[in-house]
Amino acid sequence: MRVDLIIKNIGKLVTCKDLGRPRVGKEMNELEIIENAYIAIRDGKVIEIGLEDGYKSIANNYTKIEDAKGLLVTPGLIDSHTHLVHGGSRENEFSKKLAGVPYIEILNEGGGILSTVNATKNATEQQLYDKAKKSLDRMLELGVTTAESKSGYGLELETELKQLKVSNKLGKEHPIDLVHTFLGAHAVPVEYKTNHKPFIDEVVNKMIPKVKELGLAEFCDVFCEEGVFTIEETEYILSKAKEMGYKLKIHADEIVSLGGAELAAKLHCISADHLMAASEDGLKMMAKNNVIANILPGTSFNLNKAYANARKMIDLNVGVSLSSDYNPGSCPSENLQFVMQLGCLGLKMTPYEVLNAVTINAAYCIDRQNEVGSIEVGKKADFVVFDAPNVEYLMYHFGINHVNQVYKNGMLVVDNKHVIYNN
Repeated sequence: MRVDLIIKNIGKLVTCKDLGRPRVGKEMNELEIIENAYIAIRDGKVIEIGLEDGYKSIANNYTKIEDAKGLLVTPGLIDSHTHLVHGGSRENEFSKKLAGVPYIEILNEGGGILSTVNATKNATEQQLYDKAKKSLDRMLELGVTTAESKSGYGLELETELKQLKVSNKLGKEHPIDLVHTFLGAHAVPVEYKTNHKPFIDEVVNKMIPKVKELGLAEFCDVFCEEGVFTIEETEYILSKAKEMGYKLKIHADEIVSLGGAELAAKLHCISADHLMAASEDGLKMMAKNNVIANILPGTSFNLNKAYANARKMIDLNVGVSLSSDYNPGSCPSENLQFVMQLGCLGLKMTPYEVLNAVTINAAYCIDRQNEVGSIEVGKKADFVVFDAPNVEYLMYHFGINHVNQVYKNGMLVVDNKHVIYNN
């Protein structure tokens, strides 16, 4: 048997074992932890997991052997909700937010998403690529090996396609695997504020078909919120996208309880994201229809708003994932480790629940559970060596980067916190 690489002397190997569905309820607080372990890799995939010196029976002269030095190893982290590709930044709105100006008011003044739309329209593909690549390198340094990337800063076909083309190019050229989402219905352009219908018709009849024709996105998402898209408008857009073969996501009940969670259940979305204002009935419907609650605590932290009720979601058997919501407005941070720590400090989740939420449940959130999210035979050899003795330490010692090494498809891409892959 050919073995390309063996990682030996793993102090604690956390596999985040795949149960064949997202973890819910008490399962979220369960982890398989193997002490004094090794991982064997061939062709970028895990072929064996064993104990102590058992690797010696399969190693040969061609096998590279690396020493994990007794550290903690987990699956590669998955950031299942980002707005990666965008132009500009919005620090000019920072003082307004600190003064308590509501986001919707900033949006109505031409700021918020609309400000980034203008910056993204004016940026070249190369400028967008360079900016997003810099962010991906930061994510990689922090242990992220797979991420979702949304459009939504075009609000017209040309710029939406530009974002998605950049995202797809990065997905091919960067170590982080990217999953692409069309979010053309991210805001209502100023010229359509009094009549949404012509813009919605453009999204449904022009943008969604063209993106599908070019194969640029597999998911479709809508920002369902007061002052943006109504429940009825969101249902119409997502239903049409589903007819065209898209998998569905929804920005739901972030600020106002509109019934986004209920709609996510009705449409069998893979995930409903944000959910700070979700109703209990909506969460129960999500649990019944296997919709994952993708919580974004970094946004709550940055906006100084209430956190989503993760404990209730877990108690109701809703599958929970966590992600950064990296974007230039409400969460300008690529740091998923900090989001994990907020999962404990803000959402009151346990360290084990949090780790499951950014690995195996996050993989289900982007329909990549057969490839990533756990360290198991047959899956991609995506894993992180953390300079930590255990999972609890990752959450307890907050605000720093715990990564020692990152492996992607069995290749070392971060060493001693520095990106080393070949561009």
